[in-house]
Order: sequence, then C-alpha cells, then structure tokens
Amino acid sequence: MSTANTLEKVNYNYDVVRLFTLATVFWGVVGFAAGVFIALQMVFPGLNIEPFLSFGRLRPVHTSAVIFAFGGNALFATSYYVVQRTCGVRLWNDGLAKFTFWGYQAFIVMAALGYVLGYTQGKEYAEPEWYADLWLTIVWVCYLAVYMMTIVKRREPHLYVANWFYLAFIITVAVLHLGNALALPVGMFGAKSYSAFAGVQSAMIQWWYGHNAVGFFLTAGFLGMMYYFVPKQANRPVYSYRLSIVHFWSLIFIYIWAGPHHLHYTALPNWAQTLGMTFSIMLWMPSWGGMINGVMTLSGAWHKLRDDPIIQFMIIALAFYGMSTFEGPLMSIRAVNSLSHYTDWTIGHVHSGALGWVGFITFGALYYMVPRLWGRERLYSTKLVSMHLWIATIGIVFYIAAMWVSGIMQGLMWRSYTEMGFLEYSFVESVMAMKPFYAIRVMGGLLYLTGALVMVYNFWRTIRGDINHKEYDMTKQQGAN
Repeated sequence: MSTANTLEKVNYNYDVVRLFTLATVFWGVVGFAAGVFIALQMVFPGLNIEPFLSFGRLRPVHTSAVIFAFGGNALFATSYYVVQRTCGVRLWNDGLAKFTFWGYQAFIVMAALGYVLGYTQGKEYAEPEWYADLWLTIVWVCYLAVYMMTIVKRREPHLYVANWFYLAFIITVAVLHLGNALALPVGMFGAKSYSAFAGVQSAMIQWWYGHNAVGFFLTAGFLGMMYYFVPKQANRPVYSYRLSIVHFWSLIFIYIWAGPHHLHYTALPNWAQTLGMTFSIMLWMPSWGGMINGVMTLSGAWHKLRDDPIIQFMIIALAFYGMSTFEGPLMSIRAVNSLSHYTDWTIGHVHSGALGWVGFITFGALYYMVPRLWGRERLYSTKLVSMHLWIATIGIVFYIAAMWVSGIMQGLMWRSYTEMGFLEYSFVESVMAMKPFYAIRVMGGLLYLTGALVMVYNFWRTIRGDINHKEYDMTKQQGAN
C-alpha cells in the first residue's frame, strides 16, 4: 500500500482541532476589541473606569488575550492539525488532547480575572500570578506529551520541518516559563507572590523570558504554521528544504541570547548589553532566510498571488515578518535604542509583528483549515476573504504609521534641551502632542477588528454549509470565458 493511500485512511482527531479553531476566532475578537477600548482610553481618559476597567488593568487583558488566547489557541489548533497530517497518525491520546483544550481555556480565564481584580506579577508577557502559572505548567506538560508521542508513533520516517519549529516552540516556552515564573507565594490561599529574583537579576531573567516569548511563542511556532500552510495553499513544495534547516538551527541558537537589548542604559553590565545587541543584529540573517524561503515557495505559482486572497494573507504576513525582523535588530543598536526606548515606536514595532505577521499567517491558516475541518467544499465567500484582507491591511498601516511618527516625535521631544540646558518640553506636553496619533491608532484598530468580524461571519456561513452561489457561478463563468 502506498504512503498516500495509508495517510488517506487515517481517522484523524479533528474534534479537538475544531475546538481550538473556534477558540482562536473567539479570543481574537475579544483581544482586538479590548485593544480598541484601551486605545480609546488614551484619547478619552474619562473611559478609565476605576478600578476594574482602568487602563492599567485592561492592558494586560489585551496583551494576554491577543498573544496567549488568540495566538496560543491558533498554535494548538494548527500544531495538532499539522502533526497528524505530516506524521500520518491520529493524535496520541484523545482524552489528554481534550484536557489541553479545556485546561488552556481555564488558564486564560484565570489570568484575565486576576488582571481585572488587580493581581499581577507586573512582568511583561508574564503577568499571571503563581496559581495560574502552576496550572499552565500542568497543561503545557500534557501538550508536550501529546505532541511528542504523536511524533514517536508516526508512520512517516521523515519528520517535516514544520514539526521542528512547533517542537522547539513547545519545549523552549516550557523552559522560559519555569525559569521566569519562579516565585514565593505569600500564602497557600493568597493570590500574591514575590519573584525569586531581585534587582537587575530579575530584569535579566524577565527579558530572557520576554524576548524569547516573542522569539519562540510568536515566531518559531508561527514559522511552523508558515512552513506547512504556505506550501499547501500554493500547492508547491517548500522552495529550499536545506534553507529551512539552516533557518531553524540558526534561529534557535541566536534568538535565545537577544533579550539583554531591552536593558540598554540600565544597571545590567555593559558586556551583557553588548551581547544582546550583537545577537539581535545577527538575527537579521536567519529571519530573512525564512522570509525568502516562504515567499519563493510561490515560484512557478505566482499567478496565485493575483487571484487567491488566502495566499495574499500569507505573503503579506511574510512581508511583515521581514519588516519586523529588520526593525527589531535596528532598534537594538544602542544609538537607535536611546531614541526609541520607552516610546510609541516600540509599540508600533510590536504591533507590526503581532497584527501583520502573527495575525495574518493565522488568518491564512484558519481560512485553509475551516472548510476541511467541517467537511465543506469551499469557504462561503472568497470575496469576503479579500474584503477582510484589505480592511485589516489598511488598519495595520494606519496603526503602525501613527505609532512610528508619534514614537520618534516622543523621543525627540524628551531629549530636546534649551540653550540654558533645561528640558524644552514637559512630559505632559509630549503626551498632549500624541493625541492626534492616538486617534489614528484607534481608527487602525477598529478597521482590524472589523476585518476579524467579517471573518467570523464568513466562517459561520461556511460551517453551516452555505455557499455564495452567485459568487461561485460568476467565477465559473469567468473561467469558461
């Protein structure tokens, strides 16, 4: 029996993949809506409703919802889908796989409730308190077990590169989480805890974690997504398998050292700052190697870029990946960092990666999976996919352009001195100057959220089994002509 026939006969576990897919869409809308609301709070301070709906409490709700709820569920959904398809076997343990779904949703809710009630460790991307961290550790070990054992019992002798990236993401995030989350609870029944590290050591551990949360959670995991779904949608093999392996090992080795660039001009020893900066600059090479590999996969199928909005989502995602991974190393250089640090430029950079790279590659993967998961012939409407693409793209451009301009203006205002050597602008004046750009940011966020709602409607109609026959008939007529 051929391998192709063998793979066709496997009864894959799509139930848990469907659950994670629906959770991805739900938490995506929640996270984007929370982002729009806190952006509005910057324009209209009266929207800060103390204490539970203040900016300080809702901001971690937004970041965690987008990164861990939307992004995390997307990684669970796609990794479970990809590992089954590329290994030719069903998930190792159905019960444990389902536990990872409900356990992960429980973690998201626990963390969000803690933020709103004022319980947080105050660490970027690691705000949940000790009880949520412990629960996440249990869930993550189960995730690793399901994924690893599925690979172990695979029928395919070859392990496809997407699985390399997913596995690196799962293992590294576990190590990062365990290291950074070391803390001493105040009591068994108290929500508050204190970090095991203090001072500059705490900062170093935090940014070893924080930057690699970006590097492995938001980059390596989603590169696994890219290496599977771009070739599948393009119906072409990966441009260079050798380049994908070089991309993997160089990224894995270099990224782990880049965290100290967040701590320029602090108490961190100068050599450690320089180490972080040097490795950050080195990241240009593997990052752009991966981007080129993804884009060049369309070789021989460039016409799809004209007609297929799902491919357009993926290629624009790769463009944002390339741009973000150029901008990040640039901002790690001390001279540039002295202007950019603590400004909205950093926020613009993060969002170009989160909205452009993470968001768009996820949307592309979801549009590919949803019809197949629910056994539908096609999406309800391809035109709605295209509408989502353009609304979201325009939203991103508004957002990041406003943050770039306001960030550089902020940095210049903060370092501007009079002839007498006094600061030319007060901090309040710099905040007031930001207001028009904050308003543009709201508009960009609203457009991105609107695009996501268009996607929700398209998925709802697709899952119901509806097809836009008018659009479908028109496409067939054009093809005949």
